Amino acid sequence: MSASGQRESVFPTRQVLNGTKGRLKGAQTGHSLLKRKADALNKRFRTITTKIDEAKRKMGRIMQLAAFSLAEVNYAAGDVGYMVRESVKNATFRVSTKEENVSGVLLPSFEAHAEGGSQEFSLTGLSRGGQQVNKARDTYTKAVKTLVELASLQVSPCLFALLSDNLLTILFSHDRLLSLCWMK
Repeated sequence: MSASGQRESVFPTRQVLNGTKGRLKGAQTGHSLLKRKADALNKRFRTITTKIDEAKRKMGRIMQLAAFSLAEVNYAAGDVGYMVRESVKNATFRVSTKEENVSGVLLPSFEAHAEGGSQEFSLTGLSRGGQQVNKARDTYTKAVKTLVELASLQVSPCLFALLSDNLLTILFSHDRLLSLCWMK
């Protein structure tokens, strides 16, 4: 009695049998495609999480060095923040976005581009502390690039969290469809 409620009412002919076989084949193909898509996204998610862990560790070291280099500048040349802010006319970094296609899912990523604005305050610290200013500029350049890389990596897991629920729902509905197609 319980299986009769799940059966389709069809007229038992060869044509209906071939149509049912075609629907079953389509459901199996769709399920295998979704399964491969889910596997590719899971693999990508795992690589991104390991890269995030490495980038966070790297970010901690770089920010520590950047703070120390700024302390060296403040010790050697005094507070040069005002001179730097007054001499800069354009932004040194530009951040551009691009999308990467992973199994039909577009994942955003960011890239930092240096604009060559390092010459704008090249005379800062000329009287004293010039080497420390250049060292601090280089260190903070590395820090900004690492921050942009980390931000690019951290955007993707948010999308994976949204996709995982939808993808699992779709996969389970296709499993249910396959089980219904096999019932006779």
